[in-house]
Amino acid sequence: MNEREKELEELKERIIAGLKTIYDPEIPVNIYDLGLIYEININMDNSVDVVMTLTAPGCPVAGILPQQVENRVRVTKGVTDARVHLTFDPPYHRDMMSDEAKFELGFF
Repeated sequence: MNEREKELEELKERIIAGLKTIYDPEIPVNIYDLGLIYEININMDNSVDVVMTLTAPGCPVAGILPQQVENRVRVTKGVTDARVHLTFDPPYHRDMMSDEAKFELGFF
């Protein structure tokens, strides 16, 4: 692994750690383990594009959750800028959750 790849991996780990501090207010699981983050793309200038979804298109936090994600990523050490792209394709399904989230919610 070269130096740039190592830096990118460490930056992605910091971004994920930050995302794990954001919770869906209706579900006691962070949005990363919930499976709402589809992609984290770090560009050459260390700006970050996040592709995410919501548990449902009519989700009551649709207006604030993407902004929370963008703000959290933007303040991550090493990130120069952040943009969130909201998608509903593929539609969210509970199989997207991590095993920890499924256990926390009693799906095991």
